[in-house]
Amino acid sequence: MTAPFALVNGRLILPDRLLTGHALVIQGPTILDLPPQDTLPPEMPRVDVGGRLIGPGLIDIHTHGALGHTFNEPTPQAFATITQENLRRGVTGLLATTATAPIPDLVACLAMAREWMAGTHPQAEEGAQVLGVHVEGPYFSPAQAGAQDPANLRTPDDGSVEALLAHADVIRILTFAPELPGALELTRRLLALGIVPAAGHSNATEEEALPCIEAGLRHMIHIWSGQSSTVREGPWRKPGLLELSLTDERLTVEMIGDNRHLPRTLMRLAVKCIGPERLCLISDATSGAGLPEGARFRMGEMEYEVHDGVGMMLDRSAFAGSTTLLNQMVPILRDVVGVPLPEAVGMASLNPARVIGLADRKGSLEPGKDADVVVFQEDFRAWRVWVQGREMEITRNA
Repeated sequence: MTAPFALVNGRLILPDRLLTGHALVIQGPTILDLPPQDTLPPEMPRVDVGGRLIGPGLIDIHTHGALGHTFNEPTPQAFATITQENLRRGVTGLLATTATAPIPDLVACLAMAREWMAGTHPQAEEGAQVLGVHVEGPYFSPAQAGAQDPANLRTPDDGSVEALLAHADVIRILTFAPELPGALELTRRLLALGIVPAAGHSNATEEEALPCIEAGLRHMIHIWSGQSSTVREGPWRKPGLLELSLTDERLTVEMIGDNRHLPRTLMRLAVKCIGPERLCLISDATSGAGLPEGARFRMGEMEYEVHDGVGMMLDRSAFAGSTTLLNQMVPILRDVVGVPLPEAVGMASLNPARVIGLADRKGSLEPGKDADVVVFQEDFRAWRVWVQGREMEITRNA
C-alpha cells in the first residue's frame, strides 16, 4: 500500500453539497478520508488544486465513440482512442456502447471488450476504464430506428441473441424494443444473467411495455429520442415509453444533455418529473465527438455529419448521436437547465454507477470507494485525473 496523499484547497463535490475546508485523502486505489484540511498531519504529501472543483470521475453508460472511432470497431486502436479521449475529459469509467450491426460484427466487438477488460492490451491502462458493454440494438422497431442501421434490425425471438449472450460476462446493459416478439422472455433471461434490461428505439404503447417492466425491465435510454409517446386509438389516448419514463418510479432514465437533442424546457421537464436520483446524464457520443463542424463520420455501414454541434443524418431527417462528451454536458445542466451542481454531477457519476450495480465502489467521493477522482475547472474541463489512485497523463487544461 502506497503512502497516503491529500488533495487540498478545493471544493469537494459530494452528492448533496459542495464541501469546502476539507481535504480528500487517497491511499493506494482507495479514497481514505475527507477530513478537515487543518487536521492533516504536517508530513502528509499534498496536491494544492488552487480552488478548483474536486469531483468523482464521470461515468458514461451510453457512449459509442470519439475522434473518428466507434466501439463497433473491434480493434485496440479504436478502444484506445475513445477511452483516452474520455479520460482527458474527466470520464474515468464507461460502457463501450455498440450500435446495430450484423450479429457476427457485434460478437467481435464483445470479444474485443472482454480482452480489453481482462487487461490483454496495454493501452487499457491509459484511458477510462471499460466497465462493460452496452449493447444498443439490434432488437428495435423499424419505425423508431433513428440513426440505427435498419438493414440489420432483428427480433428477440429469432435465435440471434444466443451469440450475444455467450458474452454475458461483459454485457452490463442490453437495450431492445419491448413490443417485439420474444421481448418478455429476453427480459427474464437478462435479469437471470445480471444484465440490465433496457427499453429504447421502440414504438411500444404502455400496454405493450408493462409486461416487460413487471418482469424486471428497469432502464429507459435517451428520453424523447427513439421513444414512443401518446397515440390515439379511436377516442382512447394510449401512453408510450415517454410517459412511462416520466412517471414510473421503478425506472431509471437516460438523458442526452447536449442542448441539441433536447431544448431547455424538455430537459427541465425530465429533471422535474424523474428527479435527480433516477435520471442519468449520458453523452450518446458517436465517432463524430471531437471532430470539427462538417466532418463526416461512420457507424457501421452508415455515414453521418457533424452539423450545428450534433451528429446528423446526411438528409437531416434525424440526429445521429451527439458530438459532445459527458464533461461538456454537466455545465449545460448547471447553467442552462438550472440544476444544482452536486445533482448535475450525480447524474453523470453516482446514478450511472447505480444503474450498472457499481455504486458501492464508484460514482461519489466517499471513504472506501475507488479513488476515481477528477479536478475540474469551473467549465468542467479536466485539470488532473486519478483512476483507482493512479494519476493519469492528460493534457492539462489551464
